Amino acid sequence: MEYVIEQLKRIMAIPSPSGYTDRAANYIREELAGMGYGAWLTNKGGVMACLGGDGDPLIFSAHIDTLGAMVAEIKSNGKLRVVSVGGLNPYNTEAENCVVHCRLSGAQYEGTLQLNNASIHVNREYASTKREFKNMEVVLDAESDSAEAAAALGISVGDFVSFDPRIVVTDSGYIKSRFLDDKLSAAILLGYAKRIADGRAALKRKVYLYFTVYEEVGHGCAGAIPPDAVEIVSVDMGCVGDGLTCTERQVSICVADSHGPYNYAVTTALMRCAKERGIDYAADVYPMYGSDAEAALYAGHELRHGLIGPGVYASHGYERSHISGAKHTLELIEAYTLEQN
Repeated sequence: MEYVIEQLKRIMAIPSPSGYTDRAANYIREELAGMGYGAWLTNKGGVMACLGGDGDPLIFSAHIDTLGAMVAEIKSNGKLRVVSVGGLNPYNTEAENCVVHCRLSGAQYEGTLQLNNASIHVNREYASTKREFKNMEVVLDAESDSAEAAAALGISVGDFVSFDPRIVVTDSGYIKSRFLDDKLSAAILLGYAKRIADGRAALKRKVYLYFTVYEEVGHGCAGAIPPDAVEIVSVDMGCVGDGLTCTERQVSICVADSHGPYNYAVTTALMRCAKERGIDYAADVYPMYGSDAEAALYAGHELRHGLIGPGVYASHGYERSHISGAKHTLELIEAYTLEQN
């Protein structure tokens, strides 16, 4: 788990909103190559690797793209109006620090997402103003008091905006950060690959790892599926909230989400693996969720599919999980690949 947490911190340090993921993908590919795997980039920019094994080929997928924003307008006051990339919510990104990534010059500028006219001592409508991106702006930490000044910095419409993850790992084992969805699971899959490479875990079936880069906008696993694959298990965040049983200290097994049930044989086998090996898990129905595994099916791939992940509270906000949840997820991944389904 020390390796998993180390990798999580490194991946978190690389901004990667959907559509701006090359650096993160190259880091993952190089890390896998350093373990001895023949990892490669897909046409869309994801990362694929085969860990070995024979028969009944299975894909474990996780996504390294995150929520973010894009510059939609350079305003006359030199501040920036943005639109969301993925499901970024203005209510929980207000007053967050961010970075504007200039696509033409390569320059980067820090700033803060604020409500328009953000001073409470000036704005009588501050409390009643609806938090929408059209009512908010990125205030740059640079001399920018006009549209011309912002343009002179090299900022243009279409530049990506990433947000500070603010990762903290507490002494009690809690992991707090933006974008645990899904960089925590990506780090877990790297930990699994390392265990295989170090000879500390075995494979009784062929296993691929697929790190996708467009999950937050809906088509991460829609392509590049190996032609011999028969099954895919998306390793994403497990939901924690009212009406669900999972906690941050468990691995969640999703039996159905807003798109419908997951494969009966796969979810049953995952639950059996966890129960027989004493892995702390919860089975839940996610009320508002869609996964990369489903994206693969909707794209026409004939696969059995499942979804698991460490319990994550406050999804798409400042999220929280626990090292125990990550550990149980890794244990379930390993146990499941010892089964022939």
